[in-house]
Amino acid sequence: MNYKEEIIKLKKEKNVAILAHYYVRDEIQELADYVGDSYYLSKIGLKLDSEIIVFCGVNFMAECAKILSPHKKVLLPNTKAECHMVKLASKEDVLDLKSKYPNAKIVSYVNSSTDIKAISDACCTSSNAYNVIKNIDAQEIIFVPDKNLGNYIQKKLPEKNIILCNGFCCVHENIDAKSVLNYKEKYNSKITILAHPECNEEVRSLSDFIGSTGQMIEYVGKCNSKEFLILTEEGIMYELKNRYPDKIFHSLNIICEPMKCTTIEDLYNSLLYEKNEIILEESLIKKANNALINMLELASK
Repeated sequence: MNYKEEIIKLKKEKNVAILAHYYVRDEIQELADYVGDSYYLSKIGLKLDSEIIVFCGVNFMAECAKILSPHKKVLLPNTKAECHMVKLASKEDVLDLKSKYPNAKIVSYVNSSTDIKAISDACCTSSNAYNVIKNIDAQEIIFVPDKNLGNYIQKKLPEKNIILCNGFCCVHENIDAKSVLNYKEKYNSKITILAHPECNEEVRSLSDFIGSTGQMIEYVGKCNSKEFLILTEEGIMYELKNRYPDKIFHSLNIICEPMKCTTIEDLYNSLLYEKNEIILEESLIKKANNALINMLELASK
């Protein structure tokens, strides 16, 4: 079977939009109608006329699409696509912090459960966390779950008191400074290093630019450098190489298994049978929707 042809055919027949994150397999990105980072995809989902959204990414991304577009059918092609960071903070953890800091506002990274989003004042992504936290009307911020992103924003906004929990992205957390230093020594000043803010502080300090996947891609286009070391999941290389064929990209070959578990066969079956629909409680959707809409408003100020 030619899965590619069948997927294209089913998309048209069923009025489906396929959304994909930069970290998924190359062949999935190729077939997607929209490819981007979490912030871009959350905005795109709101504008779609499609009756069905198939989200090729991890679970929290598909849940965000459902929260923002509750009237649409949202499908996750592979139910094993679970972000490990989501499990590192619970609703109870957040409520415990809130009891200790009653005047604090809760800002949850989108890499969190719907339960946490539902008790949050706003959500954020790695690309808009700075604007959201800067613009939210509070001095104290409870930020969950990513300690590295929270630490990065704290240093950029010293006037805020950001209370962190101990969550992290195991993929970015495991990037070690020694590997980065080896590249710096090998290439001297000839290579530009880009890091995701989910990386630890030591790795970030060795980088020339820190940003989300979408911000990294934009930065490469504006940068005069010809050679780059990209410190994030290797799936971003597909977009970088296609968009900037005259530039050279290096990767530490970092793999996010949940992002890679969705195959072209999974995508086909999801389209054909409309399986693995995201189902959330209506009360949770309403509460979590407020936090996501607040994110969009605060990010655009």
